[in-house]
Amino acid sequence: MYQHLNNLDLPIELPAGKVVCVGRNYLDHVQEMRSEVPDEALLFMKPKAALCHLQQPIVIPGDKGECHNELELAVLIKKPLKNASEEEALQAIWGVGIALDLTLREVQTRLKGAGHPWERAKAFDGSCPVSGFVPRTQFEDLQNLEFSLTVNQKIRQQGNTAAMMRPVLALLAEMSAEFSLEPGDIVLTGTPKGVGPLAHGDTITARLSSVIDLTTSVVAA
Repeated sequence: MYQHLNNLDLPIELPAGKVVCVGRNYLDHVQEMRSEVPDEALLFMKPKAALCHLQQPIVIPGDKGECHNELELAVLIKKPLKNASEEEALQAIWGVGIALDLTLREVQTRLKGAGHPWERAKAFDGSCPVSGFVPRTQFEDLQNLEFSLTVNQKIRQQGNTAAMMRPVLALLAEMSAEFSLEPGDIVLTGTPKGVGPLAHGDTITARLSSVIDLTTSVVAA
């Protein structure tokens, strides 16, 4: 059973909620996917069952084609947000961490081609491995955080939140205008370039600034 943890692996007294995600929030990723920059935030959700701990082995489906890494800054919400201002959004953040938006790329491509929603590719059980969360008060600027992913000791993704097309607070405010964010919800803020397939036996290391450094393995099931 998933439980939010802090960066010391101690429980956070917030319920596990939904995961609200944004696509195409880094221009370099938009370009690598040969997509277009959306006029409004491209929002989708993952259910609570998608959540698992990044510290533990990452289990990917072994029979549904390629499963791609998408490393993202994750934001843990502690207060309800609805039609929020950016200041209200700031005060509603418990902390930040890093997460993987695991994506069944071949499934997603098929769904996109048919004009169907992406849930089968993005919202499966275990599709959101997430780190512990570092309290927001430990960061001076959420828009100047470096993060990276290495796979088998080779850097695959490297980004800085300064490159977001929709910054964290503006994104939270925009999301809250569409639907309520509740205590225990997690917001994923988009991925930079470097997405690619994960395979059984891979060793991955995810880092956020100088505060999170996690190494785990990939298991195909």
